[in-house]
Parts: sequence; structure tokens; C-alpha cells
Amino acid sequence: MQPFTTVTGVALPLDRADVDTDQIIPKQFLKRVERTGFGEFLFFDWRKDDAFPLNRPEYAGAQILIAERNFGCGSSREHAPWALEDYGFRAVIAPSLADIFRTNCTKIGLLPVVLTEPEVRTLIGQTTAVPGATVTVDLTANEVVAPDGQRFGFTIEPDVRERLLNGWDDISLTLANTEAITAYENTRERSGPSTAVFA
Repeated sequence: MQPFTTVTGVALPLDRADVDTDQIIPKQFLKRVERTGFGEFLFFDWRKDDAFPLNRPEYAGAQILIAERNFGCGSSREHAPWALEDYGFRAVIAPSLADIFRTNCTKIGLLPVVLTEPEVRTLIGQTTAVPGATVTVDLTANEVVAPDGQRFGFTIEPDVRERLLNGWDDISLTLANTEAITAYENTRERSGPSTAVFA
């Protein structure tokens, strides 16, 4: 996965709480077997409203999503962060994120950032007042920089932070232990019948 260090980009304000995963990517689009191609269906039902922020040209190419509390609640579908990432988002900022959604984000390099309610309100206010305003999310410094320059610190588990900074997904972490895995497989006792072919 792509490492996450610092991203400065257009921030899209989604001034809604309790956004569930079925709104992020509706169930009818979960038939795909690959992990790509979900971005075009992101917030599918809400995008029928021309005024929805994702439809506005000022927010085109947005890389940072700012939402209200309990973002990503509902079912545990991995497709929700896949859709956000496929659309182009690199970070999601909210006062709280559903646990499973948050974990699924970190598995693909999408940074979940938790800020206080007042800090999120500040970001939503500034990016609504000035559509297309940019926000910086800096994982190296553990801070978010608002359009007006205010800085908001955030915390994240050290091991998750290291994984994101280095772009290590679960496969990368497994492959880092190839020698130990090979040694174990070569030395462990195998019981049961032999599968060797005898002439």
C-alpha cells in the first residue's frame, strides 16, 4: 500500500453524523470480487442531490474527508474504505469513527484521524465557507493544519502509525518474516502419512 507521511489537499466537508457504511457504498455494489472500481459509487444515493458536496466542482479531487461523529458505523464491510480510497481520499477526519471501519482504513493506507468536536467544527466551517480550501494532514508530526493555519494534534497507536508511514499492509508484515517462517517450516515435526511418491 502507499505510505502516508504528509498530505495537503482539498478537504471535503460532510456535515453529517452517524454516516453508515451502506451510505458510503450501498449494498448493490458489493458484488465485485476485486478491490478497485468502487470509487464511482461512493455516496451513490446522496449524490443524486446536485447540492451534495461531492458533486460540487470546487471539491473536485478532494483528498481529505471531514465528517461528524460516528463516521463509518453500521456493517463491517471493507468496501467502505475501499470506495473512499478508490475515489482519491487519503484521510478521514471526524470526532469519532466506528472501530471496524477505522481498522479497515488502516489496512489499506487510509488514515483515520480523530479530533475534538470543536476542532472538527472549525475545519467544517472553514472548508464550507471557502470551498476548495486545502488542509494538511501530517502523520510525521501527528497534526492537522486548518486552512487558516490553526494546528490540531492527534494521537494514533505507534504500531499503526509505523505501518502507515512505511506503507506496510498485512502481506508486507508477513513477508518481513520470510526467513523465520521458512526455518519453522523446515524444522517442524510432521506427523501423519507421507505424501512422497515411490517408484
